[in-house]
Amino acid sequence: MIQLPLSKLSNVGTTIFSQMTQLANENEAINLSQGFPDFMPDSELLDHVEYFIKKGFNQYAPLGGMMPLKEEIARKIENSHKAIYHPDSEITVTAGGTQAIFTAIATFVKKDDEVIIFEPAYDCYEPTVELFGGIVKRFEMTAPDYEIDWNTVKALVSDKTKMIILNNPNNPSGKILKENDLQELINIVKSTSILILSDEVYENIVFDGKQHLSICQYPELKERSLLVASFGKLFHVTGWKTGYCAAPKNLTDEFRKVHQFNVFCVNTPIQLALGEYMKNDDHYNYLNDFFQEKRDFLRNGLAGTSFGLLDCEGTYFQALTYDKISDKNDFDFASELTINHKVASVPFSSFYKNKRNDHVIRLCFAKKQETLERAIDHLSKL
Repeated sequence: MIQLPLSKLSNVGTTIFSQMTQLANENEAINLSQGFPDFMPDSELLDHVEYFIKKGFNQYAPLGGMMPLKEEIARKIENSHKAIYHPDSEITVTAGGTQAIFTAIATFVKKDDEVIIFEPAYDCYEPTVELFGGIVKRFEMTAPDYEIDWNTVKALVSDKTKMIILNNPNNPSGKILKENDLQELINIVKSTSILILSDEVYENIVFDGKQHLSICQYPELKERSLLVASFGKLFHVTGWKTGYCAAPKNLTDEFRKVHQFNVFCVNTPIQLALGEYMKNDDHYNYLNDFFQEKRDFLRNGLAGTSFGLLDCEGTYFQALTYDKISDKNDFDFASELTINHKVASVPFSSFYKNKRNDHVIRLCFAKKQETLERAIDHLSKL
């Protein structure tokens, strides 16, 4: 038998989200691991999809996306962040946030370019950088606060630094960047050609009256940034895999050169349905309160248990410490929790290259009330 070459990502296995969901399914456990809602999206949005399908909008969309949707995206960004993007030349509709991230990295990161990421990090960043020959430089945020020491970040910057990847609000920690963080970032990148890839898919899920500070609110950052967002998170339709990348024209022009050979375009009737649905701002302005109720319900339900509740400022994930329950590493504990106690979570070590174990797991609370009630009942017995 001939010896066939290994793939460029031969050292990468199945994502932790797929692993834990499979384990949950095998053990008939409540799946609070993978980040998807278990409730239906608004029927009005579904009606829009049906309308545009039946009206015949079933062929290829333009490369950059359908104009009615891009106009609504531009309006949303302007209303939310007072930032202007031209809908035709500076907004590209993508097949979800992950495709936008992949395309941005593929477009700009070359062999031996350095990319700074912040761990715990969403698991697509590092493999994509490495796929295109880049070198990942990591800053580890640690429990319980997951704060950034910007002096340490500055020390990671070199003349080879091509990009800094942010995730704000951060999945899995639930932390949001503050004004000081953005000012420190401005100081680091000024007088450089460093690009910023800002993953803001949870921008509309921020709690306790706090404000999401988008990269595009800061002119010094906007001019060098690719902003990524997701309708899956915005409208409870993660399976539709629709998102967008907003960036200045010079960056968008290059982004689209790769985008066209990746997916070229995105589902036409869904784009039009989203554009129609977004005309009513109330369809997304309620999300902070909607998910805060779920967060608070889960936190209140677990307050009397031996789990420790870490701060959750945004996203729909709650981080828990379990060191008072077990001294096992987080992967083993999460597996045992799924098999023996029928609740699936995600171990935080999977978000670190070195598999850092702080005895922390992540639960998704984007679930129906009865789902959360069942999970609380199971977890309260530990």
